Amino acid sequence: MSSRIQLGPPRLTLAEGSSLFVTSPAGEIDPRAEQGFFVRDTRLLSAYGIRIDRQRWLLVSSAPVTHYAARLYFVNPPVEGAGARIRRNTLALRVATTLRGGVHQDLDVTNHGQEAASFTLAVEAGCDFRDLFEVRGLQPARRRAVRTIVEPRTYASTIRWLYERQDFRRGLVLRVARADSPPRVSRRGVEFAITLPPRRTWHACLHLLPVLGERRLDAPVACDLVEIEEIERDRRTWYASVAGCVAANEDVARAYRQAVEDITVLRLCGGGDLTTESCVVAAGVPWFATLFGRDSLIVGLQTLPVTAQVAPAVLRALGALQATERDDWRDAQPGKIPHEIRHGELAHFGEVPHSPYYGTADATTLFLIALHEAYRWTGDRQLVEALLPSAARALEWIDRHGDLDGDGFQEYERRSPRGIRHQGWKDSGDAVVDEHGRDVAPPVALVELQGYVYDAWRRMAEVYEALGDSPRARALREAAQRLRARFAETFWWPEERTYYFALDGAKRPVRSVVSNAGHALWSGIALPEHAHGVVARLMASDMFSGWGIRTLSSRHAAFNPFGYQVGAVWPHDNSLIALGFRRYGRVAEALAVAKGLFEAAAHFQAHQLPELFAGLQRGPRSFPVQYLEANIPQGWAAGSVFALLRMILGVRADAPRGRLLIDPALPDWLPRLRLTGMTLGPARFDLDVVREHDRTQYDVTVHEGQVAVVEEPWSPGEI
Repeated sequence: MSSRIQLGPPRLTLAEGSSLFVTSPAGEIDPRAEQGFFVRDTRLLSAYGIRIDRQRWLLVSSAPVTHYAARLYFVNPPVEGAGARIRRNTLALRVATTLRGGVHQDLDVTNHGQEAASFTLAVEAGCDFRDLFEVRGLQPARRRAVRTIVEPRTYASTIRWLYERQDFRRGLVLRVARADSPPRVSRRGVEFAITLPPRRTWHACLHLLPVLGERRLDAPVACDLVEIEEIERDRRTWYASVAGCVAANEDVARAYRQAVEDITVLRLCGGGDLTTESCVVAAGVPWFATLFGRDSLIVGLQTLPVTAQVAPAVLRALGALQATERDDWRDAQPGKIPHEIRHGELAHFGEVPHSPYYGTADATTLFLIALHEAYRWTGDRQLVEALLPSAARALEWIDRHGDLDGDGFQEYERRSPRGIRHQGWKDSGDAVVDEHGRDVAPPVALVELQGYVYDAWRRMAEVYEALGDSPRARALREAAQRLRARFAETFWWPEERTYYFALDGAKRPVRSVVSNAGHALWSGIALPEHAHGVVARLMASDMFSGWGIRTLSSRHAAFNPFGYQVGAVWPHDNSLIALGFRRYGRVAEALAVAKGLFEAAAHFQAHQLPELFAGLQRGPRSFPVQYLEANIPQGWAAGSVFALLRMILGVRADAPRGRLLIDPALPDWLPRLRLTGMTLGPARFDLDVVREHDRTQYDVTVHEGQVAVVEEPWSPGEI
């Protein structure tokens, strides 16, 4: 039986749209911790706790019951009051928290004793209105003048906290919506003097109402709400748009269900519009609950085989934010796709460049890749035509700004003093290191960036060909071939039989064995004779931990299995590498990567793959070890499940021609896999694949439209 692992620091996280409620497992908020009630990147509520006669209640159990609601159960400690003593475990407190814009919290205290109990129940609260960057320690915290207004009434007492700076206004209202005894409010919170007869329950409900400018967000009105019909109706619509999964391997089936749920939690629907087609996917909870360029695009790519809703929405949203002018503060150039957008005070006043920030070297290229892939799965010519001007500007950015020195390779170098130093997917400060473990100073030409451009050029050539622009298509194909030849000459590392990590500013190779080399297989830029060396190198024991491929070789001077991007295992990284392995015909190795990740998922609570986990070597009776600050749920970690199943099935789409290409290779640990409600353009169908001994057979049942199924091996030259 697999052990179950709790990831990261103990916390209870509720998420709904732009609202986050992050507490300790006991529902408390410590202003010194990365906890609070956050709305649009501002921490509104910074201190919170429920007390009985100034003591903490004793937590019995707590858990989220949906992504927007949680239940917590407590008993009392020994209480020596003015009256009779209340023995431990006599009183039970149940706290029901529901998040929907604002927070509705129900408090129910039941007296299980044989005598009446008299005590004071206090709700302590405070607000600091810190920006998310300050809470996370990324910017120094500043003092803010917070106004506190107390409005005592008989049964609808209110505390208002308000912070204003020029045109930036944030506030929070704590309102006693209902209570079985009169509240006493002060600047510190709310108190109730309670005398509770035996076998009786006392009830109160509180509302926490955010104020954003002149707008106030309401909280759910009904008490003890388990489900909010509006959200549940949208969830049902969303789930209906996602393919169902039946798998003979229960770990795979559970990981799939959890991945769908994770994407559900991360959906952001602008302006309160819950239309499924308009929702984009945030990068992760709790700290990346916003639209990201690279992350959201990769999630769009990963999810296309199971739903056509995510990628087009992400493409439209990012296309609307594409840079139109050079702005060094935000690392923006014309045609560039943003990295991240934030809505807090620091971004509002330009004290951080995230309004949006464009410091990513790969999002612009991934935008082109995702646009083509969305066209291949949906056949939506209108989407392509609407975004073609953005695509043309992105192609121009690759030539004019992505290649900093005109040598034909993509490099990055930040211009913003507050920008990100390293701008590939490994964007932490210590991620790009030479063989001695020293930081490689930008400009840096990462291995995967070259592959992404090669892939984007070939894909856009197909798009332009479909639109009748053959000269443009031919020029892009020729450029891609020149890049591939030069890449093979410059990036191949014969001693290690893999690709160099990067070229530094002097065009010297960075001799570090890293997972990034596997992305050259995913993009197709690798020569077949090189690809087999890369596969063998990444599956060697210093790279493959048994749970997944490490970001950095365990033999490297900078290796740290608990390091963010210098030794840990990232599911999304592994999913792209596995797709690359499969593309070059290395099926056994691709399946080994998939098996490791699914077996890792079996150890995590709810089979939920985290953003990353430690790169420790797998051994007998071992389990994947947590990374303390991993975001969970995290978009491209969840999307890895879909990408791995696509790899196993070998499915590729050609919706403009009504064709589904398939090359299934089920392993013995997954003898049957059935996806229901898949879509290819306007067609809807089920795909049922069964392994019998060494043979794999499949059946396609079409429910709507037409699908021409073509059994065809995946090849390196295929787009």
